[in-house]
Amino acid sequence: MNWAKLMPVTLAMVLAAQPAASQTFGRDDFVAAVRDRDGAKAMEMLRSRGTLAVNSRDDKGMTGLIVAIARRDDEWTAFLLNQGADPNLAARDGETPLIAAARIGYLGAAADLIRLRVKVDTANRMGETALIVAVQQRQTEIVKLLLAAGADPDRSDSAAGYSARDYAKRDTRSSQILKLIEAKKPKA
Repeated sequence: MNWAKLMPVTLAMVLAAQPAASQTFGRDDFVAAVRDRDGAKAMEMLRSRGTLAVNSRDDKGMTGLIVAIARRDDEWTAFLLNQGADPNLAARDGETPLIAAARIGYLGAAADLIRLRVKVDTANRMGETALIVAVQQRQTEIVKLLLAAGADPDRSDSAAGYSARDYAKRDTRSSQILKLIEAKKPKA
């Protein structure tokens, strides 16, 4: 994704925002603004709270960045990253922005996150890494991207004790993913 193309959108969001009349915001209001695509409210909170707002979680533990990625929203994803959203900040369940992108096959966001040098082998509470999730969802392009970024295909989850390599071997519907993983030799 070319963030420079999205800068006019960011500028429009800034210009649309009206000054706050000394409002106070709850910790989950920023995520609600992202969810509602309310640029004026989001900018108001960013002006008053900065990175505390952009990296806040809602009552379900979700971050604005994960919400934007889960709906494949290029504009909000770029906006949040430009505003300092932590690309490694996980939701309460351990879901990271990269795992969220892998789950739905959002290649643009996954590539942007990797360019920002996210931790590719961070696991959620089930022990699933972005690579395990991409294999389970048969997201071939994401698997390629993650392997190229150094994701470990032999790290096991805690749910079933399987690695991405194990899941690929068990799923006969996507032999191409297994070939990609088999090309990456196990660590000694």
